Amino acid sequence: MVPDISVFGRYTYLATELFWGAVAAVLLRRANALRKAGVTILALYPIAYLWDRYTLAVGVFDIKLRTGIDIAGIPLEEHLFMAVVPGLVIGIHETIFGE
Repeated sequence: MVPDISVFGRYTYLATELFWGAVAAVLLRRANALRKAGVTILALYPIAYLWDRYTLAVGVFDIKLRTGIDIAGIPLEEHLFMAVVPGLVIGIHETIFGE
């Protein structure tokens, strides 16, 4: 059973991004891959931003449990998502396969 974290109300999405972002940061630091992740995130960010902006504009997503803070036309939480996901992927990859 998945716990109901909607008790955070409008901060639910932000709380999940901060939690998984912290996990990613720990893995990246442990694997000594913070710089590698930073470069990758910066390279991917413009593509992710355009993709996100488009999918939100056409109604693919309807994010209810968010702060309501928009930056450059998309929710704050989506900006974090665009860093957390690749950071977590790289953190896990480097933890498993890094030297």
